[in-house]
Amino acid sequence: MHSDVSWLTVVRRLPFTVALAAALLIVGATTGSLWGRASDKSWYREVAFGLPSLREGRWWTPVSSAFVEPGPWLYLLALVAIIIGMGWAEWQLGTVKAVLVGVGGHLIASLLSVLLVWLLSSGVTSWRWAEQLADSRAAGVGALVVSAVAVASATVRSPWRLRVRVLLAAIVSVAFLFEGTLASVEYVLAAVIMLIVGEKFFATNERGWVPRTRREVRMLGCAALLIIAGANLLVFLFPGSGPLGPTDSGDDSLFTMLIGLVINVLIADQLRRGKRWAWWVAVVLGALNVVATVLAVVLVVFTDVSSEGAVTLGTTLLWVMVLAILIPGRFAFAVPWRVRQVGTSGEVDDPVGRVGQLLRVHGGGTMSWMTTWPGNSYQFTGDADDLHDQSVVTYRQHVGTMVALADPVCAPDRLPDAVDAFVELAESSGATPCWFSIGPATSEIVTRRGWLSVQIAEDTIVDLPGLEFKGKPWQHVRSAMNKATKQDISMRMVSLADESFAVRTQVRAISEEWVGDKGLPEMGFTLGSVEEAMDPAVRVALAVDSSGNVHGVLSWLPVFAPGGDIAGWTLDIMRRRTDGFGPVVEYLIASSAVAFKDEGAQFISLSGAPLARTGEFDAEPLDKLLDTLGAALEPYYGFRSLHTFKKKFNPRYEPVYLAFRDESDLPRIGVAVSRAYLPDATTGQLVRLAASRGDG
Repeated sequence: MHSDVSWLTVVRRLPFTVALAAALLIVGATTGSLWGRASDKSWYREVAFGLPSLREGRWWTPVSSAFVEPGPWLYLLALVAIIIGMGWAEWQLGTVKAVLVGVGGHLIASLLSVLLVWLLSSGVTSWRWAEQLADSRAAGVGALVVSAVAVASATVRSPWRLRVRVLLAAIVSVAFLFEGTLASVEYVLAAVIMLIVGEKFFATNERGWVPRTRREVRMLGCAALLIIAGANLLVFLFPGSGPLGPTDSGDDSLFTMLIGLVINVLIADQLRRGKRWAWWVAVVLGALNVVATVLAVVLVVFTDVSSEGAVTLGTTLLWVMVLAILIPGRFAFAVPWRVRQVGTSGEVDDPVGRVGQLLRVHGGGTMSWMTTWPGNSYQFTGDADDLHDQSVVTYRQHVGTMVALADPVCAPDRLPDAVDAFVELAESSGATPCWFSIGPATSEIVTRRGWLSVQIAEDTIVDLPGLEFKGKPWQHVRSAMNKATKQDISMRMVSLADESFAVRTQVRAISEEWVGDKGLPEMGFTLGSVEEAMDPAVRVALAVDSSGNVHGVLSWLPVFAPGGDIAGWTLDIMRRRTDGFGPVVEYLIASSAVAFKDEGAQFISLSGAPLARTGEFDAEPLDKLLDTLGAALEPYYGFRSLHTFKKKFNPRYEPVYLAFRDESDLPRIGVAVSRAYLPDATTGQLVRLAASRGDG
């Protein structure tokens, strides 16, 4: 909802929400249940729902129960849920759809909960909790609101669709953990059923259950662990009774509880940082918890064994939520305990920092700054105490293949030695070596050693000295800049990490919406994200209007000349707001070029779109593989159309190569390169990629 929307407009837009809240208040005031417990009133049996009600022929209770809350404080919670939850759902779905899914979900959940309780208490099991529920009655609007919110979550874009679902799952799980009542069973059933219904029939711009960006997976995993920590604290402070018995563990030690709390918070913090060890610990803990609960349920349901506190269905629902986030999102947790490094120069305390130092000493190519990104491994050679003598090769390892990224960073006379050292490292490890996105100098060295080298992309370079946007070739660029001036849009060149929270939030929202539209996870390897743009060495161009709204974002990676001066800048992320200024990317690139030219930079690189090339190339087997992969990815990421777009800036082209030993390595290299770009893609997504190629 926008801030300029009047309250009258809100009321007109949300008639069902207003009517539902009013009905709840009127019933509560009329019956006196606003200030007294409804469950103690004589009429409660006439309106509350449950297995006894149906046995007594009160068929209307599935509907009437939605307008009564059992206790006064529950009215307050119900009103908050209606105003926030139902109001948002009605705003997203429209009144008719919101009523249908809310009421329908409430009725389905109510009837299924009674059916479930009847089955569990009919003598098949000896579960005391189910027997208690068979004699209980429930009331409340919760299942109706849960149903509507669950369906409405399918209509929003990333990252909010997952955030809403995690929040909903957390609320439902905690309610089930603390109460274990018939109403809380309805909440769980309503959430599960209507999430599926929403995804199947109401999803609009995006589908799927998995977060698309590394940051979103990490933040959701962290939040879920913190929710579990909070739930454990509340159970300790306010013990109750759940489906498996008392929720207190029988251990009154504050120290023990605090130790567990600290461990959970520590793991959550490391998940936020993308640490691989934290992912393993969380997954193992979650799996053990789920397995232990399943065993406990079997014992409690089918034997006379009783269970206490430490294992509850409520916390297990929370752990299931954590596993549902972490297991498909394992790609987001690739940060090792220590960055892998090998070589003859000894261990380096900060290998990424050392790579940055070497880039400033020796200079680098247009892709060299990408070697400082997370997920890379390093081979250092030379004298560790002499930066001028030291060299580094950056690589990633997938499916038994070591893929070296970009040229070695070293003095020109040490380039052959650095190449030989990496090949020796790979072959001594039993891995297949290859060089990805290298320049002519490295390509020439490996071909002299009998390797094969093929051009896989073209780096698009715009020289800045003497650059003027004059003549017909620059007409599109001039038009974009003129339109920006008329619409009072300006370019700001900033360090994103230093920007305000509001600006950073807008940038993340624009980027995550872009990724969410693709139907595939966020790519990596030579494609950065907002996380990489937060590096203080990276410059970020923002297109901002007079109201402070961000319309587009570019990030520029530094290209160092030997000695530490910046020779140029390489374009990395390129995002635009879907409902913003149309030619914002053209405007930002042109404005950035002018700004860098004034600073004395020699060029900008618009980078080579991965798997996209111009011109004719020999039909090598790898060319065919890259062509197939590039064509399959085109509908999702638009690499080839992006390559065509960059022609507007009249660049010159420099070849980018991939080098390999012989053709027998190509199948493994092709899989390794695909995994490097899409390390988190599922088998189903890769199959759809292949199918999309077939349809094309």
